[in-house]
Amino acid sequence: MSGTRTPSSLLPRPIRRWLAFALGVVVAATALSGCAPANTGVKIALLLPESKTARYEAFDRPYFTAKINSLGNFTVLYSNADQDAAKQQSQAEAALASGVSVIVLDPVDGAAAASIVAAANAQSVPVIAYDRFIADSKLAYYLSFDNEHIGELQGQALVDRMDSVGSSGGILMVNGSPTDGNAGEFKKGALSVIQKSRHPVLAEFDTPDWSPDRAQDWVAGQITQFGVAISAVYAANDGTAGGSIAALHAANVVPLPIVTGQDAELAAIQRLVSGDQYMTIYKAIRAEAELAAELAVRLAKGETVTSDFHVNSTPATLLDAVVVTKSNIMQTVVADGVYSVAQICTAEYAAACATAGIK
Repeated sequence: MSGTRTPSSLLPRPIRRWLAFALGVVVAATALSGCAPANTGVKIALLLPESKTARYEAFDRPYFTAKINSLGNFTVLYSNADQDAAKQQSQAEAALASGVSVIVLDPVDGAAAASIVAAANAQSVPVIAYDRFIADSKLAYYLSFDNEHIGELQGQALVDRMDSVGSSGGILMVNGSPTDGNAGEFKKGALSVIQKSRHPVLAEFDTPDWSPDRAQDWVAGQITQFGVAISAVYAANDGTAGGSIAALHAANVVPLPIVTGQDAELAAIQRLVSGDQYMTIYKAIRAEAELAAELAVRLAKGETVTSDFHVNSTPATLLDAVVVTKSNIMQTVVADGVYSVAQICTAEYAAACATAGIK
């Protein structure tokens, strides 16, 4: 990896500030031929990995599609693989057979997806690796977040909170899917902080498919084994956080351990308000999706895109992220228009919202 990550001085700011920066990272595109091909009938494939994580259907897909539609007469061919690498392979083959000009690919399995990229390259179809890197592949661009840094943010928030409340117990680590390269980076970043602290890791679990149910089952077993020795749960995303918290409630654990998360899902923001979850990570998904659309259109027009930042020789943009706790919900997800106060403060959470000053 080379270059620098998005400066943290931009945080937190409205999401349009993110997009302005992200677009500025891309060096001006240069046409490969004297004139760009006509847009009529040009197809761009968006292949997303799963739907258990709320962000893909709620944010990535609609933001990407809306941006593509605003840029001209292009057609988005969308598929979701439902966490099935073989299904994603078939979806990619179908997209190539239909004559797509570009594939934007968020892989279920980063290693297995190399065959998708190879097949696309054989047909001179550029591939943008979206959100997750695809190793050993010739990619047109890589667009994501600084995932190891996100893990560091999660780990630091967790350790700081444990220190501030005088926690004497240990940490359960509910990591992400073993087939998702990002999950390993989150874990690496979190451990780099946790291992320097005085708080021991009691046990770890790499959650298959990022499944909240699998996270819940595993945490339930750890409660039986460790009981009150559990002071915190490092949950790699909000889905696994929700599963972990469900297990803690089912076991009548009071008070709840400190629980992390990621993706700023609405349910997680509400858990922050209620006190069930301590923090989440807010990522500028709109900026990511819209930049992916911009890059895809340029590539579809026969232009080349580049950056002065590279990951494994692939031109790349890595966006930064923000820690969200109850104290800055208004300054982050509400200020950026991701959720309204009305969406967060439903009847169940109205009293907690009032106490937290969310109004």
